[in-house]
Amino acid sequence: MKFRLTILACALALSGCADHTARERLGIEDVTVLKTGVGASQDEAAGAANGQWVDTYAPIVSSPTALASLQQRLDQVSGDKNSYFHAKAQCWLDAGEQARQGNDHWGFVEEAIGQAAMITMSLENGTPLSAANPALRTVSTVRPDLWTIVNAIKADPAIAQCPEAQRPLACAEVELMQSGHDAWTRSFSSAEKRLPEVQENLRKSAETALQCKEAKQAPAASTAAQARQTITLRADSLFRFNGGDEAAILPAGRQHLDEVVAGLKQVPAIRELKITGFADRLGSDAYNQNLSLQRAQTVQQYLRAHGVTLPITAQGEGSAKQVVACTQTNRDELVRCLGPNRRVEIEFMHGAS
Repeated sequence: MKFRLTILACALALSGCADHTARERLGIEDVTVLKTGVGASQDEAAGAANGQWVDTYAPIVSSPTALASLQQRLDQVSGDKNSYFHAKAQCWLDAGEQARQGNDHWGFVEEAIGQAAMITMSLENGTPLSAANPALRTVSTVRPDLWTIVNAIKADPAIAQCPEAQRPLACAEVELMQSGHDAWTRSFSSAEKRLPEVQENLRKSAETALQCKEAKQAPAASTAAQARQTITLRADSLFRFNGGDEAAILPAGRQHLDEVVAGLKQVPAIRELKITGFADRLGSDAYNQNLSLQRAQTVQQYLRAHGVTLPITAQGEGSAKQVVACTQTNRDELVRCLGPNRRVEIEFMHGAS
């Protein structure tokens, strides 16, 4: 599963579109959407409102009031705000409000409210929810390749154990549905403009799930036969970009370090820790050396502040020992590719040396 997530993250970072029309790039298969001009279908298959749709959404007389009321109810639901269904309800509310402010009168506002209401009520009542995306009257399927990636990420067991990866996945699904609505209204260029954010959220979800999996590889209790064990924490999940002090530690980074502290308490045979920071190749040697050392020392200070009394040494290796080589010319793509080189390694020395 780790290999699959790695492939998905790389594919999303490098994905591009062929030089065809926007409609062709969207990969639309719904023939009713592809027809335009005289003779274009206006029947139910093309999205004409049917009795079921009217019965379901006609009661939504004031969309601003409905959105505000649902937002208040969702805010009061207990639990992790990053969890898949809570995030999905929020993203549907955001999509509905965006469409309302854009004067969308095609029915998507009402459908977004309906999806948010269904999820919110289930969260309030504690009833089971399906992660499947519904077929909506005002939404056509676009970019089937991205939907394949959505389903692959959703099926990976790592997602269920990583709420930080669930939010971008849920929002990517809603954004892709909203892109499908733009296509349904024949606004193909608008549909395409949403796709970079969809791809970025999917990449973020896959990479975060990988980071969660790596962070949970804390020292196991059965390591008596091992003299040394090292875990690697991605600096991008520990610190803000180019940050290295305690104020730059991210919430996910604190969680990772708390898991290290908890793991240390379960392995009393550890006699010493060695923390080494690494930077990517961007920037001067002096800057990278200082940043890598600062991050290692910050991790050391965090462990100390949370009760770790073992001898600890902290050092910085700058841009030495790069684990990936990248040749992208676009700086944003290059920074993403070099992510694995920005890391902090914690080496555990056990009683048997």
